[in-house]
Amino acid sequence: MSCLMVERCGEILFENSDQNAKCVCMLGDVQLTGQTGVPAERRGSYPFIDFRLLNHMLSKVGMWDFDIFLFDRLTNGNSLVTLLCHLFNTHGLIHHFKLDMVTLHRFLVMVQEDYHSQNPYHNAVHAADVTQAMHCYLKEPKLANFLTPLDIMLGLLAAAAHDVDHPGVNQPFLVKTNHHLANLYQNMSVLENHHWRSTIGMLRESRLLAHLPKEMTQDIEQQLGSLILATDINRQNEFLTRLKAHLHNKDLRLEDAHDRHFMLQIALKCADICNPCRIWEMSKQWSERVCEEFYRQGELEQKFELEISPLCNQQKDSIPSIQIGFMTYIVEPLFREWARFTGNSPLSENMLSHLAHNKAQWKSLSPRQRRSRGSSGSGPGHDHAGPGTENEAQAATEGDTP
Repeated sequence: MSCLMVERCGEILFENSDQNAKCVCMLGDVQLTGQTGVPAERRGSYPFIDFRLLNHMLSKVGMWDFDIFLFDRLTNGNSLVTLLCHLFNTHGLIHHFKLDMVTLHRFLVMVQEDYHSQNPYHNAVHAADVTQAMHCYLKEPKLANFLTPLDIMLGLLAAAAHDVDHPGVNQPFLVKTNHHLANLYQNMSVLENHHWRSTIGMLRESRLLAHLPKEMTQDIEQQLGSLILATDINRQNEFLTRLKAHLHNKDLRLEDAHDRHFMLQIALKCADICNPCRIWEMSKQWSERVCEEFYRQGELEQKFELEISPLCNQQKDSIPSIQIGFMTYIVEPLFREWARFTGNSPLSENMLSHLAHNKAQWKSLSPRQRRSRGSSGSGPGHDHAGPGTENEAQAATEGDTP
């Protein structure tokens, strides 16, 4: 069988022209800077730790303007491990589940190291950012008043591990290259199934939950799978429709474990795509990072004469157009319903305010907008340079999250 090998040093080889992929590790652990100017993450690149500033940041971990990039630098590239240890302690999970701190730390290191640090977007810093957002959502009064320690642990673990071992390419790429994971999961939620199964493997290997009853650990594993699988962007309309129906019928009963689990799924989905709802300075960084990852995939596809996936052609798909489409058709509908669920809480209103501001910022930066303010003699622009379209949003749901 032919095989696409992507070595840790970044070497990419096709054995023959069939272009079937069996192993994708993606662009190795090297320092790379893409065309958008985004450097790949590199763990351990900040040897000095200012513990006073670090403790100050941890005291603000529930604030929406939390700077995960600064936190990652302050933790010497160990933001995910440091954040989870802190949150497990502050939520009382270590005491409640009688977790061994050394074993917990070992498991979290395994999770952090299983993220690909060379990915501009899908790396451990993204996981830490999603986890911090999940922590904020778990504190929303409409939800927090009903959550059990198990709910909180599941929410934090799922957020931390939801993209573990992400190869830096999307599902359509794995499918069209006949990657073994696509075959294993029959082209259905390929990446999400892999993230879940990888997480379960690390949980079992670390023996973090080995002291708990077998029935309880099996339930935890299944619920983690249900949460992580909910992040599949192809299921966006499914979850949004269900949420709208619940809110319309006013039939959510959070005393019921099934309804609480559904809202944990929604919370994780929100956390996973919350970048457009952050302050502009951080939101812009995340936008540049995810588009850099898209463009790298497009370059791979072009190099090996594959059709370039939607949103992955840097010559046609501008960052503003990608982001505007994503905000309009994916982010805004979900966060409007989340705000309804929270009763328009201060956090929800803050997020929607940032979302509107960031969308306006991208519109002002779009090539079409700049041309409309310039002279009529300006040169030709990108094919997709204007505000996002519904077709682009559909393209996003067929791939990965911008």
